[in-house]
Amino acid sequence: MTDQRPKTKRPNLLAEVFAILVGMRTTLGETFKPHLTIEYPEQKSVRSERYRGRHYLRRYENGLERCIGCELCAAACPVGCILVIAAENTAENRVSPGERYAKVYEINMLRCIFCGYCEEACPVQAIVLGPEYELSDVGREQFIYTKEMLLEPSPQQVPLYAGKKKR
Repeated sequence: MTDQRPKTKRPNLLAEVFAILVGMRTTLGETFKPHLTIEYPEQKSVRSERYRGRHYLRRYENGLERCIGCELCAAACPVGCILVIAAENTAENRVSPGERYAKVYEINMLRCIFCGYCEEACPVQAIVLGPEYELSDVGREQFIYTKEMLLEPSPQQVPLYAGKKKR
């Protein structure tokens, strides 16, 4: 009787040795590169210009809020983490230069995916995503950022030494 077993392809020994050598070259190449260690709390890693971190509500130079309560940022948000409730400006209480202002502005940072759609949708560039990336806290409630937490300080409230670099 003849052997009826199917013939299997024998592995190409040369190809396997070549694959191992390529892997070893990569490993050895990484071994001899200088190591880069960042002492994190003291040194911060460099972020790109277009990095999208913590949200900020901007103001005009005269101290008025930029947000006009149009709710376009909330409509553009794919996860619905922004809540805007608008109110009318009055002659006695002028908050923004428009007819309306954001009476309530909240962002649930736990739901935010930092896509930047809110920044793109804003017609007056009121909401911007800044470079801050250290967002941590002990409870879920602290991640709902209110309007007071998001607003830049008023130019009248900023101390004179705030813009100077430390030496």
